[in-house]
Amino acid sequence: MAWFSGLFSGKKRYSQRQMKELVEVPRALPKSTARGGEPRSDTLPRFHGTASDQLHRSRGSALERARFRLRSAFTPSQPVRSARMFAGRMEVLKTLIRSIEDQQLHVILYGDRGIGKTSLLHILAQLAREARYIVRYGSCGEGVEFTEMFRAILKDIPLLYHIDYEPTSVEIEEGKSLADLLPDGPLTVTMVSDILAKLAGTRVLIVLDEFDRAESQAFRRAIAELIKNLSDRSVRVQIVIAGVAANLTELIEHIPSIRRNILGLQVPSMNSTEIDELISNGQEACGLTFEQEAKALIAAAAYGSPYIASLLCQNAGLAAVERGANSVARQDAAQAIHQAVDEIEHRVSSRSLHYIARAYEDGHASNLGMLARAALHSSGRLLPHQSDMVLGEGKGADFVSMIGDKYGLTRPIADDPEGAFQFCEEGVPVYMWMRLAQDKLTAEDYDISALDRMAS
Repeated sequence: MAWFSGLFSGKKRYSQRQMKELVEVPRALPKSTARGGEPRSDTLPRFHGTASDQLHRSRGSALERARFRLRSAFTPSQPVRSARMFAGRMEVLKTLIRSIEDQQLHVILYGDRGIGKTSLLHILAQLAREARYIVRYGSCGEGVEFTEMFRAILKDIPLLYHIDYEPTSVEIEEGKSLADLLPDGPLTVTMVSDILAKLAGTRVLIVLDEFDRAESQAFRRAIAELIKNLSDRSVRVQIVIAGVAANLTELIEHIPSIRRNILGLQVPSMNSTEIDELISNGQEACGLTFEQEAKALIAAAAYGSPYIASLLCQNAGLAAVERGANSVARQDAAQAIHQAVDEIEHRVSSRSLHYIARAYEDGHASNLGMLARAALHSSGRLLPHQSDMVLGEGKGADFVSMIGDKYGLTRPIADDPEGAFQFCEEGVPVYMWMRLAQDKLTAEDYDISALDRMAS
C-alpha cells in the first residue's frame, strides 16, 4: 500500500483524472484478458446498459437504442405508472373518478390477474394527487394486520388537517401526523374512524391493492366495518380496494352491510382499439414500427389481456432487433408467442402441467384452449353458456365438470349465482390459451378470424 500513501505525501502531484484512475475500480477488464492474465472469450453476452439506465457507450446504434427502450415501452412484469404509456380504460377511469368525487362512494375493483388493475390504481392515484387529495397506497400481503396498516396510513396524514388543531399550534410546527394521536397497542375500527372523522380542508384516498392476498378474516371484516363507519359519518375519506376475484363477494365479506356504500367495478378485458393504442404507445416510445400483420397477430393472441399484449410486444420487438430490423414483422410476433409459452410454462405448477398433459393426450387440447380463452375474457369465470358456445349446446357444463373431476383443472365458484366455474390455478388458462395460439395462430396459412368462428 506504499503507492497509496504516497498519493498524499507531497512527493508527487497527481491530477484529478490520475487520482480517479488509481483509486477507482476499473469499469471493465481488457477484452483480451481476464483476471490472472488468461485470455477471455469475447463471445460472452454483455449488458446493453448501465445500472444508471444509460445505454453503454459502445452500443449507440439506432437498433441498440430501440432495444434499450423496449424495456420501458412494454412492461409485462410491472404496472404502468406513466400517463403517457397508459392505454385505453378511459370509461373505467371516468367511472372511478365520478364515484369517488361526485357520489363519495368507496370502490371495489376486481378482475383476473394481468387485466390491468394495478396500472389503473397508479393512474387514479396520480390524478387524485393532481387534485390535491392525500393518497395513501398500500399493498396487502398474507399477514397484513389492521393495526400495522392503519398506523402507517395515518402517519402520512399531517395533523394540520385535524379540525381540533390550529395551523400555528406547537404540534403542527413539529410536523406531527394523525398517527401521533393514536394510543399504544392494537387499534380498533372505532379508534381509526374517530380520528378520520376530524379531517378538514382536504380529502384522503386510501388504496388497498392485492386485497385477495389478505388471509386474515379479521382484517377483511375490519375493512368492511371501516367502510360502513366512514360512510355513515360522511368522513372525507374514500377507500379503493383492488384484488383478483371472479366476482364481488369473492373479494370482500359482509357485502350486505355496506352494499349502498360501495361501487363494485369489474375491470373488463381490453377491446381491439385499446390493444392497438397500447401497441402504438409502445412503438412510439421505443422507435420500432409494428407492421399491421404483427399487430393483428399480437392482438389475436392477447385477446384483451394487457399483460399478454405487453409480453408479446416486448418479445417481438427484441426478435426484430436481433435480426437487424427496425420494423416488427409477423415472423417476430410468431416467435414472441413461442417464447411466451416457454416463459409462462415455468409459472405453472408441476401438478397442473402433469394433468394438462394427460388431458391433451386424451384429445382435449383444442377444447381446453378455447375454454381458457373464454375464461380470460370473463375475469376467470367459466359460465355454462360460454362452455356451450365452445363445445356445442348442452355439452359445455358436462365437459367442464369432467375436466374438474378427472384432471382437477376446474372447480365451481362458491356461491356464484350463475353457477360459474373457474380454473383451479390462475396461471393455467393463460398457459393453455397460449399453447393453442402457438399451435394455431403462428401457422403461416392460418386465418386469425377462424378462432372467433370456433368460439361462435
